[in-house]
Amino acid sequence: MADAAPVSVIINSTSGQGCPPEWVQELEQKFLSQGVAAQVVLIQSGEQILDAVDRSLQQGARTVVAGGGDGTVSAVASRLAGSDVALGVLPLGTLNHFAKDLHIPLDLDEAVQTIAHGREIAVDAGEVNGRLFINNSSLGLYPDIVLDRERQQRRLGRGKWRALLAACLHVARRYPVLPLRIDLNGKAYDRRSAFVFIGNNEYKMEGFEIGERETLSAGRLSLYLTQRTGRFGLLRLALRALFGRLLQARDFEMVTAAALAVNTRHKQMRVATDGEVTTMKTPLNYRIRPGALRVIVPPAPPPA
Repeated sequence: MADAAPVSVIINSTSGQGCPPEWVQELEQKFLSQGVAAQVVLIQSGEQILDAVDRSLQQGARTVVAGGGDGTVSAVASRLAGSDVALGVLPLGTLNHFAKDLHIPLDLDEAVQTIAHGREIAVDAGEVNGRLFINNSSLGLYPDIVLDRERQQRRLGRGKWRALLAACLHVARRYPVLPLRIDLNGKAYDRRSAFVFIGNNEYKMEGFEIGERETLSAGRLSLYLTQRTGRFGLLRLALRALFGRLLQARDFEMVTAAALAVNTRHKQMRVATDGEVTTMKTPLNYRIRPGALRVIVPPAPPPA
């Protein structure tokens, strides 16, 4: 696939450990060694991602590679969804959930080889009020924790993990519980919950953890509502959620649907999508977009 069309590689230097400018030439050589004449663009902030993707598409790119964490991949995917332009992934972030769920190698050289010699598959994307997400969206505790963590990093100069712990403690003390009305599958449900999680496809249970997806092409959203009460229970739940590891099913109501709506007495709500927090008007209308993204994944294993 590498020989057929232009390949644009967009690297977010703020993801993970970052990367120096001289890394651009080194990465271009890695692609060239696999037969890919790739154009590598290094951006300095998340706000530049969409502009970089748009320029790549205007220049005729048939493959756009997102180099960064899940937020970077999600931003690039938002421009490619519904098109026949393929999405490549260089997992350079901290958690890289999307890449892991699609079995894309985390090693840089192996990820380059995957883009050069892999296969394209169609995967689903989630959407809320027109905003795309590749992993999940959440309401309640998680958006508040993200905003609090960013404030502490910006104002107090705290490191990421120290700021994260402090933010969890601050938010748990406020104990925000949302009164919600959820419409799905033709019925309406009234609930109160401090943590609402909507996944792009269903998240898999492994013992005491939820963190992976067996498929990204089942055409369903998964909705989780906390049943756990109490500040310490919610704090533990929020910490595990931040690392992509929720608690057992007994702590949640869980249902799947192709579309659902979340309403509340508030006219606006903070909504996290793939770790990015925005304020949206209610109701929040969620839907799955089956096969909206074409993603390059490793070649299929030979038949046994």
